[in-house]
Amino acid sequence: MCQEFPKERIDARREDILDAPYFHVVFTVPAELNPIIYSNQKSLYNALYHAASDTLSELASDKKYLGAGIEIPDVPETGRTPLENARQKALAYYHAFHIPVFSCDSGLYFDGIPDDIQPGVHVRTIAGKRLTDGEMIANYSDLARRYGDLTARYKNAICLVLDGEQIYEAMEPSMESNVFILTDKPRSVLKEGVPLDSLSIDIKSVKYFCDLVHHESKPR
Repeated sequence: MCQEFPKERIDARREDILDAPYFHVVFTVPAELNPIIYSNQKSLYNALYHAASDTLSELASDKKYLGAGIEIPDVPETGRTPLENARQKALAYYHAFHIPVFSCDSGLYFDGIPDDIQPGVHVRTIAGKRLTDGEMIANYSDLARRYGDLTARYKNAICLVLDGEQIYEAMEPSMESNVFILTDKPRSVLKEGVPLDSLSIDIKSVKYFCDLVHHESKPR
């Protein structure tokens, strides 16, 4: 349990947990990957969660450490909005581990197109089919051709579950990314795993996201 929590809050949670040692484990990724992860959060967070799960399971099964199996739930993200997904994940992991859980999610939204074709939380999935990088380029460039260059933004949501009664969540306009343009003219440069960077244009610099250097802005 995180050392930054006040002692009285930790004491209040002791009745919810097993009388056994607990360890706070943190998995991180290199800072250089942050722009890529931000542009493809659902897939890459999913990959990180599975990598963390597999690592913990492997170490726990080793008799040198625990010599037992552990189970980390695979939580499906079936919400219709970023907030519903963030809440779904936070509650699922809280009920599994009985410790405070913070979760986040995001979705892609365009101005001026019908609600029924907004990508939202299904950026890479259309009609139940998971798209390849090339299929994403084709799908979104076609959308931009039909409606003109699209004004786009990522809407973000967070959820913090402290216990069964204290649940805090938010999805506010102030949490949205910077507005950018999604065009029908893909850049020739294609970065694997982040195909929309080849269609997305930063309004301030008028550069494609795939051409922005590390210190230049991207939606956040």
